[in-house]
Amino acid sequence: METKLWTKNFILVTVASTAGSAGAIAGGFALSFLVFDETGSTLASALIVAIQLVPYVILPLAAAPLMDRLPRKAFLVGGDIANGLAYLALGLWLVFMGFSYAGYLAISVLLACLGSVDELAFTSIYPEIIPQGAEQKGYSVSSMLYPVLKVLMVPAAAMMLDAVGVPMLLMGQGALSLLAALTESFISVEERSRDRREKYSFATWRSDIREAAAYLKDEQGLLSLFSYMAITNGVAVGYAPILIAFFRTAPGFTATMYSLFSVVEFAGRTLGSAFQYRVNIPRKRRFPLVFFVYQLYETMDMLLLWLPYPLMLVNRGFCGFFGANSAILRSAAVQRYIPEQLRSRVNAASGMMLTAAESLLTLGVGALGELMDYRVCVTVCGAVAMAACWILVWGRRRAVRAIFEAEDTPAA
Repeated sequence: METKLWTKNFILVTVASTAGSAGAIAGGFALSFLVFDETGSTLASALIVAIQLVPYVILPLAAAPLMDRLPRKAFLVGGDIANGLAYLALGLWLVFMGFSYAGYLAISVLLACLGSVDELAFTSIYPEIIPQGAEQKGYSVSSMLYPVLKVLMVPAAAMMLDAVGVPMLLMGQGALSLLAALTESFISVEERSRDRREKYSFATWRSDIREAAAYLKDEQGLLSLFSYMAITNGVAVGYAPILIAFFRTAPGFTATMYSLFSVVEFAGRTLGSAFQYRVNIPRKRRFPLVFFVYQLYETMDMLLLWLPYPLMLVNRGFCGFFGANSAILRSAAVQRYIPEQLRSRVNAASGMMLTAAESLLTLGVGALGELMDYRVCVTVCGAVAMAACWILVWGRRRAVRAIFEAEDTPAA
């Protein structure tokens, strides 16, 4: 008998995610124009982006042990309330006080702190909301939600930006975050009891961190997957500016042609998520499929800029379709595999690895682009990711395969 996915809890979390993501896309679009319009400086805009990454590296390390001891729902609801109030305050500030770069820099750090905690809480509680046996479908829905909303909300935000201005868009984001918090408050989830008798202290925090580190050290499959994802995602983020430079400088290519990449990749991801929702992949076939997709993805990256433009679009469409499939299978397997009482700390470690790799590899690939042809640069990036896949995923295939084939969450 097929497990029912659309329970009350899953409907509530999907509605809340829709409201929160729609607001974040619209608000993020507005803020991306606000700083440049007010300062006229690309460096000032880049500094905002860079400083927003810092909390995603530091704060999860501090918050995750506490989140593994307390109900995560409180972090989720509280984070959205704080986020909503912060955006409402920022919108009102711009209405009555005007733009201040120093003030905006400070509130950007605050919003990034709230966002990092909220993201960690959502990632850690989401597996508890999905009915057991419906993980693949559940992650298909979450994977499809954001790209669909982005296609819908970016044009809408562009029209609203001209019609109502940045402050009203930010206050709208604040209202949607509060709506998400209200919706999440009705979720009923029984989180496993945790030890709350001991007063929380620095020594307790350090012990919790050591416990998670010891778990990851023993779980070579998880560590290999996290390492590979950090490298391949870091490389992809790093060569994004290289693609822009190529389309701006190569004869016969334009920025409009580059923008179509996101359209076809969105279409591919949507179809891939829909496929995962409709077709159940047997556990024994999940690792071979994911490893095949990793090989295909890195090969497509290496070939991308050497192809005629129509085949470039086909390339991105295939990457979107297969990338969504592998991401859904990996997320469902990893979150099911991690012990519930360690999930926040382990997810925090994964997120920190991703952010650190993206920061370092963005600089490294950018420097590489100054030294060699853009096409060669992207090919080298794909080759590095391919080598990482063979070393980290195939080299430890027995441990990685066990994650995809696990039936139940192992005991702590």
